[in-house]
Amino acid sequence: MSEVKRSATTKWTKLQFGLWFALALLVASCGTEYIPKPKGYNRIDLPEQTYQPLKADYPYSFEYSSHAKVRPDSSMIAEPHWIHIIYPNLGADVQLTYKDLQGSDKMLNDMVEDARKLTGKHQIKAYSIEETEIRTPTGDMASVFELEGEVPSQFQFYVTDSTKHFLRGALYFRTATQNDSLAPVIEFIKRDVVHMLNTLKWQEGK
Repeated sequence: MSEVKRSATTKWTKLQFGLWFALALLVASCGTEYIPKPKGYNRIDLPEQTYQPLKADYPYSFEYSSHAKVRPDSSMIAEPHWIHIIYPNLGADVQLTYKDLQGSDKMLNDMVEDARKLTGKHQIKAYSIEETEIRTPTGDMASVFELEGEVPSQFQFYVTDSTKHFLRGALYFRTATQNDSLAPVIEFIKRDVVHMLNTLKWQEGK
């Protein structure tokens, strides 16, 4: 066989082998189920939970996280003694609103109803809203709401002495990160809020 024919035969054999190999890979890939890889999340290193007293002149006092800063609410609808507890390194903000009940049962009922309505607004995106009623060490009644799902506020609460003081709080994040990846931070701040409620005291005459 001439060198030209031998070269052509070799090339044809290689081409056939390449085609059969590609076909085999195609068949194998069609029979293999694609399994997507789980989405990765950035690691969040949380600090040790330590606390400091609220030192400003408010009608309430409590201990809050040493890793947070207190800022007055500067919104147009803000009332006296409304504050934000901001976690700069976690992108979180616990917004607190306060109301003097002035001994009015009607005002108390209105504030409780408003708190429930504000929580209920998240029902569109929340697939679970769990309410827990607790008593603080000083005997105040508090309701804590835990929300599951892609909601803007994952944790809300209110606490009152039922006669004069009413304090409501809501946790928000200044980030678009999904709540699944924020779960450790949410739990971290929940513990801070529980500590805040356990150390809450009303400052009479203010």
